[in-house]
Amino acid sequence: MTELLTILDQDGKAQKGKDPNLPGPELQQLYRLMVRTRALDDRGLALQRQGRIGFYLQSTGQEASHLGAAYALEDSDWLFPAYRQPGILLLRGLQLEKVVCEWFGNDGDTSKGRQMPVHYSFREINFVSISSPIGTQLSHAAGAGMAAKIRGDDTVFMTFCGDGGTSSNDFHCGLNFAGVYKAPVVFVCENNGWAISVPQATQTRSETMAIKAQAYGMPGVRVDGNDVLAVYRVCKEAVDRARKGDGPTLVETVTYRMASHSSSDDAARYRDAKEYEAWKKKDPIARFQRYLQQKKLWNEKFEQEVVDTAKAQIGDAVKRAEAHQNPAVSTMFDDVYMNLTPQLREQKQELLDLVAKGGVGADVGHFPL
Repeated sequence: MTELLTILDQDGKAQKGKDPNLPGPELQQLYRLMVRTRALDDRGLALQRQGRIGFYLQSTGQEASHLGAAYALEDSDWLFPAYRQPGILLLRGLQLEKVVCEWFGNDGDTSKGRQMPVHYSFREINFVSISSPIGTQLSHAAGAGMAAKIRGDDTVFMTFCGDGGTSSNDFHCGLNFAGVYKAPVVFVCENNGWAISVPQATQTRSETMAIKAQAYGMPGVRVDGNDVLAVYRVCKEAVDRARKGDGPTLVETVTYRMASHSSSDDAARYRDAKEYEAWKKKDPIARFQRYLQQKKLWNEKFEQEVVDTAKAQIGDAVKRAEAHQNPAVSTMFDDVYMNLTPQLREQKQELLDLVAKGGVGADVGHFPL
């Protein structure tokens, strides 16, 4: 069984000799990002419950897992995400308005309403589109890593999946190719215990997810996913290893999905309340807060400023996003070909004529999930 690596005790005390000793301002910034990510999730779910957006999916309880992992990357490195890594958008400095516009699928949305809500894609921060089919991003990351190796550059590619993703065909395909070709890829499996309503126990007979790495000829590391410093340290070692040309690593972050799978799910119908309460006491934000307090980097005044700033920035982003219009009907024909074919030009004009006559173009509402 692969050992579970940890740095912070539940009281926030760092184990001797394991603290990565990040500078104080960086530690505070990591905390800001974790708080801001949770605030973003809270607001997103609230908007869905109010009927203002059609769908939302939270990362609550997994902030340390994905932020600690991505913090180990350079800005030039690439992300092939799964569903629950919104904090990376904030880490890389993306404008909040762009994030929220994606929820609404309006004309400020990069995908122009063509992708599901919270399935982000932002080229400017090397954040590849989230895909609904489970695990496909793992093969994509492996292929991109192989291409980088052929080019001879030192870019690293990090990709995420949940524990359920390890049961997908692409988990085998992605890890097998990356292992064979020593691709510079860090595979992060966020093991939150549940693949929607399927528990880990009925998903695999492997002792851990990290142990699966042995079959693909790469290191497998198991880390406490609610310990942001431990995740950072493990992933920094994996990133450095990949950049040096030593190949891929599988990192299993053991964490917990505090929320339901999505706004369409009710976890209370299949999950034991005692299990939830036990994990709630392991909140990664509270744990990191206690660490910062011991280092005199946190106090009530700092907390209030962090929370108030996050809420104000998110509130402003929502206000700006709601002021946008729906994507123009003509965008249905954009981004298909560089130059429209004669048939598409004809179809586009026919549609625009119908809209002008009032025949089509009514607001059909939000994404139905």
